[in-house]
Amino acid sequence: MARILSIDYGKKRTGLAVTDPLQIIAGGLATVATSELFDFLKAYIAREQVEMIVIGEPRQPNGEPSENLARVQQFVNRWRKAVPEVPIQYYDERFTSVLAHQAMLDGGLKKKARQNKGLVDEISATIILEDFMRSKK
Repeated sequence: MARILSIDYGKKRTGLAVTDPLQIIAGGLATVATSELFDFLKAYIAREQVEMIVIGEPRQPNGEPSENLARVQQFVNRWRKAVPEVPIQYYDERFTSVLAHQAMLDGGLKKKARQNKGLVDEISATIILEDFMRSKK
């Protein structure tokens, strides 16, 4: 089997998470500068088998598109043209940042660690991936 990779796409930083090859466990992979995301993913896919990518679809709590949705759509369109052999799929990411902050609190992280926005992005990507995996069962 191949891995599933998830993306919490941001204007400046992007959080990434990935499953193990058996697609049982999701874990944080990295936080990368969004400007370097495309190249990072291509290099990762050259090293690891990735079955598909799940990208958070940014929406407001009422379901309306968020301001980041246009940037996400541009990235998805670019990916689909350049790397069609690895499909990319949207997944609702509402409330993942709130859940990530709560997970950090529950995990006992100190205030300084909770202010690490890159860590929040990586945890958010992990939550997106875990939710996606649960939805497929």
